[in-house]
Amino acid sequence: MSATSMEQLVSLCKRRGFVFQDSEIYGGLKGTYDFGPLGIELKKNIRDAWWRAMVYERDDIEGLECSHLSHHLVWKYSGHESTFSDPLCDCKKCKARIRADHIQDGKCPECGSTDLTEPRPFMLMMKTNIGPVDDGSSFAYLRPETAQGSYLNFKNVLVSTARKLPFGICQHGKSFRNEITPRNFLFRQREFEQAEMQYFVKPGTDIEWWNKWKEIRRQWWIDQGIPENKLRFKDHEQLAHYAKCATDIEYEFPWGFDEVEGIHDRQDFDLGSHTKNQSKFDIQANVMKNTDSTTELSYLDVFDGNKTYIPYVVETAMGLDRAFVVLMMDAFTQEQLPNGTERIVLKLKKHLAPVKVAVIPLKRNNPEIMKMAHDIKDSLLKTGIGRVMLEDSGNVGKAYRRHDEIGTPLCITVDFDSIEQSPATVTLRNRDTMEQERIEVAKLADYLKDFFR
Repeated sequence: MSATSMEQLVSLCKRRGFVFQDSEIYGGLKGTYDFGPLGIELKKNIRDAWWRAMVYERDDIEGLECSHLSHHLVWKYSGHESTFSDPLCDCKKCKARIRADHIQDGKCPECGSTDLTEPRPFMLMMKTNIGPVDDGSSFAYLRPETAQGSYLNFKNVLVSTARKLPFGICQHGKSFRNEITPRNFLFRQREFEQAEMQYFVKPGTDIEWWNKWKEIRRQWWIDQGIPENKLRFKDHEQLAHYAKCATDIEYEFPWGFDEVEGIHDRQDFDLGSHTKNQSKFDIQANVMKNTDSTTELSYLDVFDGNKTYIPYVVETAMGLDRAFVVLMMDAFTQEQLPNGTERIVLKLKKHLAPVKVAVIPLKRNNPEIMKMAHDIKDSLLKTGIGRVMLEDSGNVGKAYRRHDEIGTPLCITVDFDSIEQSPATVTLRNRDTMEQERIEVAKLADYLKDFFR
């Protein structure tokens, strides 16, 4: 049986060192979390799987890493200053602040009062002072998304790599949003990591590419171990001002289907908004206005009569923290064993597992067994398969259960036969089947390289 509630996942995450509440010793800061020793490994493996699929396994996408801070004009012309907000209500009785679109039956979710203020826009971007004097005239925003950096660097990447359309720019990194009501653990936070790709195409081919990227990204989730029947597309009924069409890939959480990734046809809005002398409608001022940009973010198409145009953009946008939740929740399994006991096992795909192999000495007070366990662990560290851990808790059964819970695919047990027999052998235990086999120590490295290839 898989996880039936977020509480089960939160409990596992804290107990086994995946995720901790930020600033916990001071009562915690809502909407912020710290990734522990195992959590950072799993998150890195998810990020690497995404990067491998988007960059290494394709020849039409370049990588980028942009600053967290951006000039305030970036967010003016992107439309964020005037539109990036949520409707906020205050409860007059308990003083709670609530997103208006999260209120059910017109009642405060905290105290049940119906005495609420009228909704008003609440700016989601986080603003910070730049320089030594905080006089309000020199400021920047912490980016609420990674996408704008890719648009600003479109020309730089185009020129430096000699790319031709279609091609993409992808990056991952932290984004910041002053959410009114962070919720569901890592699902909605104030600080989170995104993995986004902007694919630049010739106008008129955008819908074709939008449909292609929908299937590519859906397949990626399936390749990470998510069952096909737990995924669905949901088209946006109300489109953002920049979008021609948009859809979400949704996963079936315990509370129902919810978004895990978005695929959007953003047309030429973004490159056009940041282009020198490009006339765009200023939503805030309610007038047509030229931008303050110094660069024309256009494309010279030598294959189409040297026409110059602003490319359209198809975007794929995924939250790595949200992907972390999805993959852990789907891998979380409670099993009834033949002996009547129960085990929790995290059935992550091998390439995602935080710890690849655990080396377990049967007796930690036996010098020969301990030396062989350390030697095996040290030799496996050099194979490049990933993290290898020496588990010397002294109880093999408990060690197996611990590594079942954290998703370790293989456990190697060093016992008395290992030090007494020649050639030396160890017990290899499979996480999912719990089957055990003896294998020669000399053949371990090649076996594991093949297993994790």
